[in-house]
Amino acid sequence: MSNVQIANEAGITAAVAALRRGQLIGLPTETVYGLAADITHDAALSEIFRVKGRPSNHPLIVHIADIAQLDDVASYVSPACRALVDHCWPGPLTVVVPAAPHVSRVATGGLDTVAVRLPSSRAAQEVIARLGNAVAAPSANRFGHVSPTTAQHVAHDLGDDVAIVLDDGPCELGVESTIVDCTKQQPEILRPGSITPEAVRRILAAAKIELASGVSGPSRASGMLARHYAPLATLVLHEQQAIVPQDGSPVVDCATDPITAAHDLYANLRHLDALGHRVVHVIMPRAEGVGFALRDRLKKAATAL
Repeated sequence: MSNVQIANEAGITAAVAALRRGQLIGLPTETVYGLAADITHDAALSEIFRVKGRPSNHPLIVHIADIAQLDDVASYVSPACRALVDHCWPGPLTVVVPAAPHVSRVATGGLDTVAVRLPSSRAAQEVIARLGNAVAAPSANRFGHVSPTTAQHVAHDLGDDVAIVLDDGPCELGVESTIVDCTKQQPEILRPGSITPEAVRRILAAAKIELASGVSGPSRASGMLARHYAPLATLVLHEQQAIVPQDGSPVVDCATDPITAAHDLYANLRHLDALGHRVVHVIMPRAEGVGFALRDRLKKAATAL
């Protein structure tokens, strides 16, 4: 894996140089590894869609290095958005805001809104800060398939399509960010993640803002399509606590320890695929805490084409 480089001084310098040349890099974050391009380089942004096989109208998440950059990429930041980012950044929260006029509509999928995140990964922050621009960075895998949580996953999936994969070890969380649409009077959770609905509701309530009870309108952020995060194996989902499959297929328990299950989910699914399993049974967690995010990912991964 010659394109994998440790996230030290030399690796970060090489990653920034690649971005400046208009190349793609594998960027470590605390959630999953991202496929990053300079937000000011439309040809590189278009290459993200080509490499992933991602529909060009499916928006990318823009990553920034400090909270002040939000005002550069957003034309307006609502009180709800301020409350959320003040509590949750740096961290696994993405906010959807009205896009500033100069933000590339390639990155936004043609929309006038942009999804923005400030990752807590120091390596990611350093790369973005040294670049001097935000980066667009969806998960570094082929579209619709299992997200990568190690540099080796990225190199295996994308090979020479990515110039450098910056290796900062396994991701801390292992599940994608919570996405909140802050363009509406009542913010909406478009994708659950490690920042739970309870936490979002609590933060907004302190600012006297109500969280919407559901999601309205078309897909407008990563992970909103019906099928996503899918392994090669067919997933069979179960609500009960203990099962013994009659076909002898493996069982993944996401109910006993949902936090650990979220951290290990994608690595486990990749491992079971590598072993050649055609069917994998999954014990679902309760719909609480990070269990919301796990259930979302598992249901999408189990959806038939």
